[in-house]
Amino acid sequence: MTEETPGFGENAEKPDVPSGATPDDAAPKAAEPSTEEGTAAPAGDAAASKTSAQDVGLTAQLDQVRTALNERTADLQRLQAEYQNYRRRVERDKVTVKEIASANLLSELLPTLDDIGRAREHGELVGGFKSVAESLETVVAKLGLQQFGKEGEPFDPTIHEALMHSYAPDVTETTCVAILQPGYRIGERTIRPARVAVAEPQPGAQTVKGEDAAEGADSAPDAAAADEKETGGPDEG
Repeated sequence: MTEETPGFGENAEKPDVPSGATPDDAAPKAAEPSTEEGTAAPAGDAAASKTSAQDVGLTAQLDQVRTALNERTADLQRLQAEYQNYRRRVERDKVTVKEIASANLLSELLPTLDDIGRAREHGELVGGFKSVAESLETVVAKLGLQQFGKEGEPFDPTIHEALMHSYAPDVTETTCVAILQPGYRIGERTIRPARVAVAEPQPGAQTVKGEDAAEGADSAPDAAAADEKETGGPDEG
């Protein structure tokens, strides 16, 4: 007795086929591609475009930040330069104000200093008066007061005031021959010019000297000729 293999006999079950369907409909259909796979590529392009737009935006913001930083740096440098100029101007003004105040104070002491100088010239600066005078001169020197004006120096109208005028044969330019009152200054500021007597070269002295030199040059050939006559002329070979 032969056994029938299940599924291969007459009574084997057949796949359910709807009525009116063809045998091809009973075959399993191939898997169709999903719509998600078809839209994957456009989604990736959109993401790349979004990233690129973000990079452009960040670059623009970075440029703006750099521009603002450069502007603020320039403002800071300009402010620092203005502050340095202000400090130098203040220091210069302080020195100027100090010199003006010292000049105003010391100007009132100049007559006293003149009296001390005259007393010294006449030998009257002795005893306690000498000590007081020297202390006063030391104090004004510490305040920056400087005395100037010496005999024999060239006359300078910016620091000298000529009270007397004369001519002298032993000077070649206008010269201070006597100091009537010394001058005083503080730094580069002149408080009082030196009052002096000046002497100029004698009028016509240079002209006379020039004429004498010319006459000497003209007489030199005559003297040479006279010497030749006395000696019989130049030696003959």
